[in-house]
Amino acid sequence: MEQLCVKPIGRILINENGMFVKVEPQYTPALKELDGFSHLNIFWWFNNLDNDVSRRVLEVDRPYRTSPAVLGTFATRSPQRPNPIALTVAQIIHIDHKNGMIQIGYTDADDGSPVIDLKPYTPSLDRVENPSVPEWCRHWPKSLEESADFDWDSEMN
Repeated sequence: MEQLCVKPIGRILINENGMFVKVEPQYTPALKELDGFSHLNIFWWFNNLDNDVSRRVLEVDRPYRTSPAVLGTFATRSPQRPNPIALTVAQIIHIDHKNGMIQIGYTDADDGSPVIDLKPYTPSLDRVENPSVPEWCRHWPKSLEESADFDWDSEMN
């Protein structure tokens, strides 16, 4: 099987000042003209669950209270997957080009998680006007903004 080489371009930093993407110095030129975008697609690595056991998980028992009894990993947002790649859409609060720091509104990544890529969120390519979801999750929020006030803890098993 073909081997791929993925190299982190930075790390997630979470501290008393907020949540940030810290871009490695050699990649800071890639931040040019990111200003003006309100949101960012952050591709990061679930490094805390990157192990042989988690990579073999292909089905999970009812991860959500209202889901079917068994879901395939690709039907979940679970960190346990063949390749522990995660995607978070985050609001850009501020970009410090000189220091390679992007302050973001929120991420579900852990402090220190490797960031493997960044892409600007563009409605023409990233927004779906009328997406369909299964019945068991239709009551979930319809936007990132609504998700902030949703009781996600009551959804998870």
